[in-house]
Amino acid sequence: MQKDLRRGLTLDEIAASVNLSRSYFCHLFKAETGGTPAKYLKWLRMQKAKELLETTVLSVKQIMAMVGVKDESHFVRDFEMSCGLTPARYRANHTGGSVKKSGAG
Repeated sequence: MQKDLRRGLTLDEIAASVNLSRSYFCHLFKAETGGTPAKYLKWLRMQKAKELLETTVLSVKQIMAMVGVKDESHFVRDFEMSCGLTPARYRANHTGGSVKKSGAG
């Protein structure tokens, strides 16, 4: 999952890559991480988005594409739930910049 966040791997593909059935893989994954593979992938995407917001001048839309999220409203909502701030406010707080009033994120 970490190698390419843009790629939407299926549970069957992930389970097959470690020679497990889908259900047993999900059972082991939840036992090990406390969550589902989908929640873990979302967490990975939000961590990468935070890093990119802190270290680049890429737009929110560019960052969304890099982390494999297509819907901006979902991305902003998920980011805010994860970090407590919108992407734009997060960037401003972590780079000393100001928040643009126009446009999302």
